[in-house]
Amino acid sequence: MRTELIQEARRQAEICNACRYCEGYCSVFPSLHAERAFSDGDITQLANLCHNCRGCYYACQYTAPHEFDLNLPKALAEVRRDSWESFAWPQPLARCFHSHGGAIALALVVGFALIFWAIRAIGSTGGEGFYSVLSHNAMVLIFAPAFLLPLFSIGISLRRYWHAVGGQPIQLGDLKAALSRTAKMQDLAAGHGEGCNFEDEDRFSQARRHVHHAIMYGFLLCFASTSVATIMHYGFDLHAPYGFWSLPKLFGVTGGVLLTAGCYMMVRLKQKSDRNLGDVSAWGGEIGFILLLGFVALSGLVLYAFGSSAVMPALLAVHLGSVLALFLLTPYTKMAHGFYRVAALVRDAQRKRDVSVVR
Repeated sequence: MRTELIQEARRQAEICNACRYCEGYCSVFPSLHAERAFSDGDITQLANLCHNCRGCYYACQYTAPHEFDLNLPKALAEVRRDSWESFAWPQPLARCFHSHGGAIALALVVGFALIFWAIRAIGSTGGEGFYSVLSHNAMVLIFAPAFLLPLFSIGISLRRYWHAVGGQPIQLGDLKAALSRTAKMQDLAAGHGEGCNFEDEDRFSQARRHVHHAIMYGFLLCFASTSVATIMHYGFDLHAPYGFWSLPKLFGVTGGVLLTAGCYMMVRLKQKSDRNLGDVSAWGGEIGFILLLGFVALSGLVLYAFGSSAVMPALLAVHLGSVLALFLLTPYTKMAHGFYRVAALVRDAQRKRDVSVVR
């Protein structure tokens, strides 16, 4: 990890630790104030615990033009992104994406769409609906490795992170506490539940929390759609295409709408926000990832709407190409931040448990 980023975040954390004005603002400050000195692992943990709500910045009396020049959201955002790049496997891919994320995402979508178009030109072994273009076995052969290999990569990254932050053996209570906070997006409501200051300076808003809910649950519904369809195919010998009132379609359409709307609103919030309170160098990569995720959802909805038309093969090629690009890029984009965030919350639950035992 880059030493200068860690050192700057440590300098600011030490000043915040002496001031303690923001102790009740969010989950970062109780964890920060529990320490007297900060190792590199401590700073990495604080950075991944931070949700960039920015409330501390607007409440701080030591921001520029004060000589302390505090901007803790920016300092932690830079450490956070650097930690993802440092722990990623293979590492060079992560640094490349965050520098040129939009261009890479676009190139992959176009490239994979062309690949699928070529496969379609070769032909299919037969089948109904989408399988008349690309057989079920061919889809499994392509997408199973594209799904499992990124999970393997993320597993290596999280193992490196867990070692760096001094993680302990995980207990069920730690995991339940972390998942509960994640499901509620509790930390995006900040310390007093009023919301965060992400998009409109010192005005509190729940917009970012609601948008994250739409994206997270939209994605989970889409994943549930694919999972249920897989169980129906292999477990009950019920093959696609499925009707609208089937679980795969209900989950998929609902998830697609939530995901599309959530990504659109997230881009709008980011455009309204102050880039200087985040990691400026990663802004393009973040926008590229959000657009890719939204495009996957939107192209899926369009494919469903025109699935019986003459343009279906072209729409299928574009959609499958974008899905494959999303899968393969997952360990190197902000998609990975969900895994790191849960890991940071689990580690924070362990810290709280240790404190309660001492008391």
